[in-house]
Amino acid sequence: MTYRGDDGGRRMPPPRPPAGRPRDHQRAQMMPLPGRGQSPYDERTRPMGHREQDYVPPQPPPRQPPPRQDDDYPPSRPPRRRRRWGFGRVLMTLLLVFVVFLAGIWVYLEFSIKRVDALADYEGRPVAAAGTNWLIVGSDSREGLTAADEENLATGDVAAAGGQRTDTIMVAHLPDNSTKPTLLSLPRDSQVKIPGHGTNKINAAFSLGGPKLLAQTVEGATGLHIDHYAEIGFGGFAKIVDAIGGVDMCIDKDMNDTVTGISIKAGCQSLDGRLALGFVRMRHSDATPRSDLDRVANQRKFIGALVSQIASPGTLLNPFDFFPLLSSAPDALTMDSGDHVHNLAGLAIAMRGISSGGVVTTTVPVTSGSAENWDKNKSKQLFDALKNDTEVPDSVIVN
Repeated sequence: MTYRGDDGGRRMPPPRPPAGRPRDHQRAQMMPLPGRGQSPYDERTRPMGHREQDYVPPQPPPRQPPPRQDDDYPPSRPPRRRRRWGFGRVLMTLLLVFVVFLAGIWVYLEFSIKRVDALADYEGRPVAAAGTNWLIVGSDSREGLTAADEENLATGDVAAAGGQRTDTIMVAHLPDNSTKPTLLSLPRDSQVKIPGHGTNKINAAFSLGGPKLLAQTVEGATGLHIDHYAEIGFGGFAKIVDAIGGVDMCIDKDMNDTVTGISIKAGCQSLDGRLALGFVRMRHSDATPRSDLDRVANQRKFIGALVSQIASPGTLLNPFDFFPLLSSAPDALTMDSGDHVHNLAGLAIAMRGISSGGVVTTTVPVTSGSAENWDKNKSKQLFDALKNDTEVPDSVIVN
């Protein structure tokens, strides 16, 4: 209301409140700053109309993790600690590598060694008896040899010999009990019955009908059932010897073959492939007065040294010997189509005892130095002992 009078139209002030009544002032409410905790002003900025004991200061919103850029990306994980390889784990790894290596060698030999159908059933064949019998043949095969190789090895003229023949015929008997294995030599000039060809030298069976006829001839003459067959030729024999760096032998006296021209001095020495072949074939020398009987004895002696050296750690753990041996074996050996590498390994293990006396070595008992005719009584005792896995009587052992 405006009063126009003496005041000149001035606005009158509002009436004052009655005395004794306090003024109510509206307090200013301060909002908390984002991202900060409770403000020291919160107690002084309570909303109007709230009692002291009912007031609860506002709380900041809980912190949320930042949103991921890609919902499909897996959450990060703490890095894993690398496990250190312990001794046991290293040992198992090396063992596994060794087993795989042996398996590879096994497969390589199994599919690389040459095979031939040497053993076949026929009417009247001897039945299998105790133990296992191998027919081991050293042939005069020149397969894989050049003219220079034949001259160096002094193999002779195959045409003059009347076709491919066998220089070595042996039966290796592996018993099923604790008796010693036996390595038996059959002199190549032995007169026996060859099926379909009458009576002739036993080595003629090979030239007339190959391994199959030879195996049948040996079975008929000995009464032994042949279970496995192994053959090695001239060239393969020399390559195996050279692959392992030669074979250590002790020669009792000078050996000079008047036919082949091979000369070997007396004394302990390492024979290379050429000299080794000359040693196992030599029979025209003052050092071999019994001709074929001395030759087969030397053959057994050399086989013992050869097998022992091949199976020694010095050969198996030496890559310069082992790998050349591994590469030469498939070309040197021929086995029956039914034989496998594990059969050959069993033969090698059994023959390791030749040098130490763990194998009985003998020749079929003969009636004369020409070794053409067998002693029937002693031969029967020998063959019966092999059939029955019994000890070979000392009276029938010929060395």
